[in-house]
Amino acid sequence: MKKLVPIFLLISQFYLTQNVAQNLDAATKKLLSSSSAYAANLSMYVSDEDGNFVYESNGNNGLSTASTQKIFTAAAALETLGKDFQYVTTANYSGTISAGNLNGDLFIYSTGDPTLGSWRYSGYKPEDFKQKLIAALKENNIAKISGDLIIDDSYFDFQTVPGGWPWNDMGNYYGAGVWSVNWRENQFDIQMTGGSIKGFNVNLPKVKWVNDIKTGGNSDQSLIYTAPHSDVAYINGVLPNKTITVSGSTPNPPLTLGDEITTWLKEAGIAFNGKISSTSQQKIDGEKENFAPKNNQILEYKSPTLDKIIFWFMRKSINMYGETLIKTLGKEKKNRGSFEAGISYLKDFWTKRGINPAMINFADGSGLSPQNYVAARAEVQSLLWSKKQPWFNEFYDGFPTQGNGMKLKSGTMKDTKSYAGYHTSKSGKKYVVAIIINNYQGGNVSNALYEVLNTLK
Repeated sequence: MKKLVPIFLLISQFYLTQNVAQNLDAATKKLLSSSSAYAANLSMYVSDEDGNFVYESNGNNGLSTASTQKIFTAAAALETLGKDFQYVTTANYSGTISAGNLNGDLFIYSTGDPTLGSWRYSGYKPEDFKQKLIAALKENNIAKISGDLIIDDSYFDFQTVPGGWPWNDMGNYYGAGVWSVNWRENQFDIQMTGGSIKGFNVNLPKVKWVNDIKTGGNSDQSLIYTAPHSDVAYINGVLPNKTITVSGSTPNPPLTLGDEITTWLKEAGIAFNGKISSTSQQKIDGEKENFAPKNNQILEYKSPTLDKIIFWFMRKSINMYGETLIKTLGKEKKNRGSFEAGISYLKDFWTKRGINPAMINFADGSGLSPQNYVAARAEVQSLLWSKKQPWFNEFYDGFPTQGNGMKLKSGTMKDTKSYAGYHTSKSGKKYVVAIIINNYQGGNVSNALYEVLNTLK
């Protein structure tokens, strides 16, 4: 009799899996037969926690993933860099200090810290960096800076956004680019009242605005158009006729940081009459690039550890974090801080872990580019591998809970929606799932995918 128990359990498991697969298939066919999905493409793959196949619908088909792309970047970063990895920002000077006078330039240099000046981390907010920088200057008896303030943003290459990012995304906060010296997540806020620009939370040096906002409705339907290093910004669309904050991507974060530092110097009584520049701006102006000296360091400022960065990267889907991680992987593993090097490393990383390279046609690290083409099966394979790693708890902690109560990473772009993650059913069965739909037109795409995913509950 005892010998029959395992056989009975196997048979029960088989019928349970078969029943779930049948229900998933019915829900998927219902979705694809809807008018909104008339010309849509779907890729879906489901396994159990051990990798045993449960269900698929075009699981090998590569589609634009949107932000579920982040699961590949986050896992590769944790494995490659380590969860305790930290970015470093320094303050250095050239010349000499004599009688309180710095006879030289003050430099700010960073290895690409995406959290520098972020508001998300206790102990790492803009005022924390300000206090430590001013304290370092005073500890070195610097009461006057006779030279210039130079932001050395040469650690990564000059390109700040991946090729293929849409023009109507790049000027908005979620389209912020990546510099070697980032500041406030390269985001600025505009206070708008009745369609008029009333003020900014930071200064945007040399930027001129064209405002074509109309008022109406109850929600923010505006778009900001600008580009890295641009001195022109354009805002259009519709905003409610009230005071509202609209967030954009900072055209030149190093210069915005430099401008803010000069305000801190004035408040601290440290005299400064020089100019603000950056190595990227010197390159643009055809000037000799002035790099931070390796010696004469007065401040070393470290970022939060990578596990904390990954939490916010996954939980709030911060695209700029993903692209910083891509450049960091390129710099660390190929000695080139470029998107090309980082994407190449990312694809090699997952290919070596058994994913067919045809299913992971990466274009960036965040999923904002519609040129990413990734299969649902590849997402499930990466999630299965990640579940076995010692840093899995930190990785999983960042997954948000969706509107249907399931803990999944989501992705959203125009006519595109995706979910990927882990779910335990009421019966205790554990699943790993990924679903991607492109060109779904009209209707509530989230609810449409929930109807399929809820089959696993």
